[in-house]
Amino acid sequence: MRGAVLHSPGDVRLEQRADPTILKSTDAIVRLTATCVCGSDLWDFRGVNPVNQPTPMGHEYVGVVEAIGADVATVKPGQFVVGSFAASDNTCQFCRAGYQTHCVHREWIGPGGAQAELLRVPLADGTLVATPETPPAELIPSLLAASDVLGTGWFGAVAAAVGPGKTAAVVGDGAVGLLAILAAKQLGAEHIIAMSRHESRQKLALEFGATDIVTERGDEGVARVKDLTDGLGAHSIIEAVGTQESMMQAIRSTRPGGHVGYVGVAHGVAVPGEELFFSGVNLHGGPAPVRRFLPQLIDLIWRREIDPGKVFDLRLPLDQVADGYRAMDERRAIKVLLTP
Repeated sequence: MRGAVLHSPGDVRLEQRADPTILKSTDAIVRLTATCVCGSDLWDFRGVNPVNQPTPMGHEYVGVVEAIGADVATVKPGQFVVGSFAASDNTCQFCRAGYQTHCVHREWIGPGGAQAELLRVPLADGTLVATPETPPAELIPSLLAASDVLGTGWFGAVAAAVGPGKTAAVVGDGAVGLLAILAAKQLGAEHIIAMSRHESRQKLALEFGATDIVTERGDEGVARVKDLTDGLGAHSIIEAVGTQESMMQAIRSTRPGGHVGYVGVAHGVAVPGEELFFSGVNLHGGPAPVRRFLPQLIDLIWRREIDPGKVFDLRLPLDQVADGYRAMDERRAIKVLLTP
């Protein structure tokens, strides 16, 4: 099969790789219909995360089950499935509590590389969710979004305790931040503040449900959020970047008793303990348990109640994967969909 491999910062190549095989009786092999480049992939592409050897890339995927292990019972060959970036058994205590990314048997999808034609999915029964039938082509981008960025934005909103009558704000205007706005709208937020400097992303933020746009960052951004909330701060902030500046902007924009849901992959973040202590702010987040939300999200997409696939503003064949990385790295694209 063909698959994307990162050799060094900035050097992504599409290469011939061995087809995946069933290694355990709980595995499934999925022939991918669509995959994509994630904002978190850029940490490796930019060299922020060290790349010491050729590394298969990608962890977001939808496709058709091609083969299953002897113990797989909930999906079968020929079914169209959506999976999470973290494989989980969906039966352990953490999974039953809704934290599948902390499953005691968790395996990350990344080592297999989902930017490819085929993918081995461990723990298939607990990881894959089948759609009611083979979806029409127009739903595939939205179902792909559900495999990570929609579920991650949704978890950010849930972790931030977004709800009716509340003001929510989103720090970050990448795919996760934009879909956190969609989630906040679905969860009933009365006002939704999008923090964005980019016109195309602001437009999509408004389409997804934002009521206000704040272009300032840092202390100026905090001041604008306070201005929009009678000096109190927002009830709920979703932090979707993962830098020191974005985390502090989120905490300082939140009112006492409010909640920050942080889903940006943290790099170099250190929260001052004394400031956090006196802020009265609740922090919750981490790697999103996408599997918790998949049945609900697939249902919303299937009934055309949400259209998260709009975050894919560039679609390329898999053999142009390197162009996709460059487009996202240079912020010429919000999110790149790849078709094997």
